Amino acid sequence: MNWSNTVDRAQKEKVVEELGQIFESSGVVVVAHYAGLTVAEMQDLRSRAREAGGAVRVAKNRLAKIALEGKANQGLSDFLTGMTVFVYSEDPVAAAKVADNFAKENDKFVVLGGALGEEVMDAAGIKAVAALPSREELIAQIAATIGAPASNVAGAIGAPASNIAGILSTLEEREAA
Repeated sequence: MNWSNTVDRAQKEKVVEELGQIFESSGVVVVAHYAGLTVAEMQDLRSRAREAGGAVRVAKNRLAKIALEGKANQGLSDFLTGMTVFVYSEDPVAAAKVADNFAKENDKFVVLGGALGEEVMDAAGIKAVAALPSREELIAQIAATIGAPASNVAGAIGAPASNIAGILSTLEEREAA
């Protein structure tokens, strides 16, 4: 065995290990065809994914299939034909949003399907996931909901004692009813 085959094999094993980590630890993995995209378009996709807290990975389908063996989302192998790219993120929605939006703007980028955790889904499933609010959007919604009553309480505390007594009696009436 010559030296170049050993290095090549070690590199392939490293890629398989890295892909295995992606498939196991990502909240969502989207598989898409990217044939015909320019280098600039791919850089744009990578930067959008990075901004959303995700990443983009191109790998040989054969190595990706090896990495998927025995994984809960092994069904992703069905999408691995032609020139495929993975868009993934820990956030279960971010990568799906990035891929869906990118596909709307670039007809050469075609979402084939993906996996939300262990659940393998087709392109329509990924589109549905992309429509969900992201983790950041949910946190903002929850914070707004929590923040509103807190400002009301703060306003009441600054009010005269007669107003506070009125608020307390109204609360008691509600609990009694």
